[in-house]
Amino acid sequence: MGRRGIASAATLACAVLTGIAGPAHAGERPPTGVENCVAGTCHFDVPPGTYDVRVVLGGDAASRTAISGETRRSLLPETAAGAGKRVVRSFTVDVRTPEGEPAGPEGSPGLDLVIGGSAPALAGLRVTPAPHARQILLVGDSTVCDQPGDPYSGWGQQLPQYLRGGVSVANHADSGESTVSYLADPRMWDTVRPRVHRGDLVLIQLAHNDKTTDEATYRANLETLVDGVRAEGGRPVLVTPIVRRWFNADGTLDNGTALLVNGLGVDHPAVVRAVAAERGTPLIDLTARTKALVESLGVEDSKALYLTDEKRDNTHTSAYGATVYAGFVRDALREQGLVPRGIIRR
Repeated sequence: MGRRGIASAATLACAVLTGIAGPAHAGERPPTGVENCVAGTCHFDVPPGTYDVRVVLGGDAASRTAISGETRRSLLPETAAGAGKRVVRSFTVDVRTPEGEPAGPEGSPGLDLVIGGSAPALAGLRVTPAPHARQILLVGDSTVCDQPGDPYSGWGQQLPQYLRGGVSVANHADSGESTVSYLADPRMWDTVRPRVHRGDLVLIQLAHNDKTTDEATYRANLETLVDGVRAEGGRPVLVTPIVRRWFNADGTLDNGTALLVNGLGVDHPAVVRAVAAERGTPLIDLTARTKALVESLGVEDSKALYLTDEKRDNTHTSAYGATVYAGFVRDALREQGLVPRGIIRR
């Protein structure tokens, strides 16, 4: 990412200690790293890898600080600190090339963090390598990926804010991918599979672009992904696709467009559920969860979840919608005990 600035009336006091720098000598002050922070953006020249970030938030006045980074990933939700108080938070970041989508641009080297929120105040920051941190790897399409520009956002882009330090989200979802293309393109599965370490979770949501994939092929592709994750010692989790916001006259989403039934009659969510049951794979039923929410909100209020007004797009989510849907994933991870309880933010 570039050194983007953010408009803010708050002054950011950046006391930066990086695990890359050597220790201070006796009688010397530790490096402040102020040169790493410019107009609300902090840049660290680190190689690809996994990094723990510890921040100290707060200032003389009451503050509310959020942190994003890399390709618009939400890393820390807006966090309040009272006047004169300090709050310590931590999170873990996956730094990779390409920085966002696997088929996208490389981005800029290193780690970029953007300090935001309604009244941001950063009092301290420490970045240290975390080569043994757990990973949640994401395999998916444009509804999951790290979207490069507003107003689009994938739920995988919003998921990191729900996790404390110790687990990174490595989002390898890519726009336009089907199970067929994800397996065929060497930038996708052939790149992801070697990055799966023993015990890592791999969440798989592919369906939106399998418009011409027959059921036997779709099922076989899901099984290939599941088996590949397990062969590397990882833990596959199948995820049914988020619904499209496509209402019937009666206010329901009971139609093939909304519920991802393709032109060949392949009911993608049903196949995902069946494969999960047959292979003993954990299932996150995002289709059911998002359907219930969209129907409960109704035709008008559900527009905020998607880009209906901005782009006449009822498939892709806004940052708000992606955050809500990432919350469903967080809930499922907690309910099924797939990550330690202490890792999940409420």
